[in-house]
Amino acid sequence: MKYVLSVLLTLVIFSASANPPKQEFYELRIYQLSTEDQEERLNAYLKDALVPALHRAGITSVGVFKAKGNDTASIRKVVLLVPYKSLGDLDAIDTKLEKDKVYINAGADYINAAHNNPAYTRFSKTILKAFSGHPVLSKPALTGPRDERVYELRSYEGATEKLHRKKVDMFVKGDEIAIFNRLQFNAVFYGEVLAGGSMPNLMYMTSFDNKESRDAHWKAFVDDPEWKKLSGDKQYENTVSHIDSTFLEATDFSDL
Repeated sequence: MKYVLSVLLTLVIFSASANPPKQEFYELRIYQLSTEDQEERLNAYLKDALVPALHRAGITSVGVFKAKGNDTASIRKVVLLVPYKSLGDLDAIDTKLEKDKVYINAGADYINAAHNNPAYTRFSKTILKAFSGHPVLSKPALTGPRDERVYELRSYEGATEKLHRKKVDMFVKGDEIAIFNRLQFNAVFYGEVLAGGSMPNLMYMTSFDNKESRDAHWKAFVDDPEWKKLSGDKQYENTVSHIDSTFLEATDFSDL
């Protein structure tokens, strides 16, 4: 019996390594809002219309976040993260939504908003392809109170396409992802930007129980011997020209 179990386990491991998960694609929207009314209307649309419709379309892990400090910001931000198995699925989603009568009815205020009373000021859309080293989105294993959790969205721009490619290689071939995993950064995704406003670019999202945990994790990362060795490798010099970091909190209806 033990021999049979051992053989089965070996076959499962071999199958997983021979047929790794296909890399997902991500749609990342960042809505800009000017008023509390817009925030309430967008929130209602996402919660009651779009996210349920995406669930009906088979997309079960939709992330909806707002920027930390949204309540006092002059420009409020809401972030939507949607994973797709292929670019074809991403291309087809609008057609599916147009045929979903439940979605159309639930989202009427947003969909049919007047030109002088929209539910947002503007939104940007970024399309990403998951890194081969983290091919599918992960739900974070967080245990702290939900209202204290911190999601950090980071963006790394490169000065040239060649240098950008080296930074992607640093994450995958250089095993920077493995360091994040070992230090339990609870990464949601890593992705290369295929289309967006600042290119060449890569983005990823990590998550923590609270701000103190986030700071402690980054200190451990900076002090880590493997990171020091990797970051000191000459082939990875000057691969990042600009970094943006945004702290987010999950809405009460986010799947992540």
